[in-house]
Amino acid sequence: AIYSPSGAFAGIGLAIPVDTVHWVVPELIEHGRVTRPGLAIGVAPDRISQQLDLPGVLVLQVKPGSNAARAGLQPTRRTRNGEIVLGDVITAVDGEAVEDSNDLLLAMDGHQVGDRVTLTIVRDGDQQQVEVELQATE
Repeated sequence: AIYSPSGAFAGIGLAIPVDTVHWVVPELIEHGRVTRPGLAIGVAPDRISQQLDLPGVLVLQVKPGSNAARAGLQPTRRTRNGEIVLGDVITAVDGEAVEDSNDLLLAMDGHQVGDRVTLTIVRDGDQQQVEVELQATE
């Protein structure tokens, strides 16, 4: 759709993929908002992970009481001396590589709230598997 007050077809063009409409509209009708499956974590911007030469997505925050917290995901934190201790780095979801935050979002889109996923993480240089139940995020 193009809207232009001058009628010159110069303005803002908008388009929404039909697949997005098919899942968004029922969510809006049923719940009044869109909920998506997620981990209830905050991740570092991709440029930070790249600058630190990390193999995936760096976890900055883990929502207290969330499924991710119960599964033991570790956020980035500061010590009493002010040193930064990096949190877990997510490198795969169910065996599919995660190189950036977009890969992580795409991996979540293939699931429903309540599904269990296996995350491959790097913590203190060691690779581990962590199972997490996905929860609703807005």
